[in-house]
Amino acid sequence: MLEVIGGKKLDSAKNVKLTSSEITQLWTTYMNENVNICQLEYFLAKVEDEEIKPIVQYFLELTQTHIRKITALFNKEKYPVPYGFKMEEDVDITAPRLYSDTFILHYLHTMGGFVLQAYAVGVQLAVRADIYSFFTECLEEATEILREMRELLLSKGIFIRTPNLPIPESYDFVKNKSFLTGYFGERRPLTGTEITNLNMNYQRNALGTAVMIGFSQVAQSKEVRQFLVRGKEIAQKHCEVFSSILVEDDIPVPMTWNTEVTDSTAFTFSDKLMMFLTTALIGLSVGFYGTSMSMSPRRDLGTQYSRLSGEIVKFAEDGANIMIKNGWMEEPPRALDRDELAKKK
Repeated sequence: MLEVIGGKKLDSAKNVKLTSSEITQLWTTYMNENVNICQLEYFLAKVEDEEIKPIVQYFLELTQTHIRKITALFNKEKYPVPYGFKMEEDVDITAPRLYSDTFILHYLHTMGGFVLQAYAVGVQLAVRADIYSFFTECLEEATEILREMRELLLSKGIFIRTPNLPIPESYDFVKNKSFLTGYFGERRPLTGTEITNLNMNYQRNALGTAVMIGFSQVAQSKEVRQFLVRGKEIAQKHCEVFSSILVEDDIPVPMTWNTEVTDSTAFTFSDKLMMFLTTALIGLSVGFYGTSMSMSPRRDLGTQYSRLSGEIVKFAEDGANIMIKNGWMEEPPRALDRDELAKKK
């Protein structure tokens, strides 16, 4: 049987199996939502601002609802539910405050943008009607909560806007190949797209620096602590690279968040949770750098993005090795290993 949604026919028959894309998106969403619940429960216990608290509460309730729906889908398909993260194992909501209310709002706004993109991919890859409906609903909810957070940031005067651009007298066309160069001599001014990507990559790394500072303070393992400190240093260095390019064109640089981290060193999040979040953020950065590279005609910018991507890919590999060694990396959905099956005979 086919159900028509948005002008397209989608499989809704009970015997239609989930595709590899669908099960992977559901599994990844479950893991991300699961770890978000731990963070949101902690934030809700610590936030004092009466305007921010309802948004944290709403975000938490949506996330919990998504977990229940995905769990029901997995059970229906007789697919094992991921172990994920547990409140009693991976977070102590009674721990002292680690981040300020302002930081929490900015952090959730940034994370809201990430989940919005993830849901959009889920909608794009969905074939079955129930999966399509689930991700469509998630997308609508994420759009709404992102709007609410943005309005609150604006009302508090703390929303970080990208720079303004002058209005040209008319349209124009590129007439010189120097538009693409940038290694030597005089470089052309940055385009609006290049400015946007540099600005947003700076903001994400500035936020990441503060996250790593807080995580490194409360990490239990020396190995994890050193890894997180290294992550902080990499994020700071990337901020310096993006800042220098923007300053060269007299473009203002966004603020940093280091002072929004308290001096708490008490157990707050488990090393497993912090490593998962850190490696997930690294993966997002690789994607953002790749997109930025493809949208930056100036060759020197492409070279910078390529170099920085290589650095964080190596950092991500080291993080994955730490997680594997400690038994923290849950295996995602994968194809059958036919050679392994043959050996069992």
